Amino acid sequence: MIVAGVDEAGRGPWAGPVVAAAVILRGAVPAGLDDSKKLSAKRRDALFEALQSSDCLIGVGQASVAEIDRINILQATYLAMTRAVEALGETPGHVLVDGNRLPKWRWPATAIVGGDGSEPAISAASIIAKVTRDRIMAELDAAHPGYGWASNQGYGVAAHAEALIRLGATPHHRASFKPVRAVLQKLQG
Repeated sequence: MIVAGVDEAGRGPWAGPVVAAAVILRGAVPAGLDDSKKLSAKRRDALFEALQSSDCLIGVGQASVAEIDRINILQATYLAMTRAVEALGETPGHVLVDGNRLPKWRWPATAIVGGDGSEPAISAASIIAKVTRDRIMAELDAAHPGYGWASNQGYGVAAHAEALIRLGATPHHRASFKPVRAVLQKLQG
């Protein structure tokens, strides 16, 4: 049976898309796969490149800030996960998802709490999603300097909160998130 692992990156930040990856491990699998949060940026990047050049099938899906604001972050995460599985180019017989909830979709699936550290296919998806999103945020940081997105990835750290007040919100900020909404309301009136 073809099994895909799925994980996401970027549910909690105030800015940027949520990104999901789906991975079907095949052939020689890179050693050292683990939860992306447990790996250094250098090790994540090395594993990302190794996975990209392997025989593994990789699908990436995103949900935009507009989608997050329209349907909420949980549903946007499910949308990104669905897009990632659809992008694999091969239909999995089963999908393993990191977490305790599953999207409503057509593939048989199992939610695994801590799966990003225990299931190699989910670990691989964790790495692909995290590195992909970090690179997106670095590009957005170059286009919108001052928020520190290259280093904080859009999370609500103090420097980002200060920049949000000082510089205002960008189109890449999630207006449905309370801190961003508060700044927008303050500017409107």
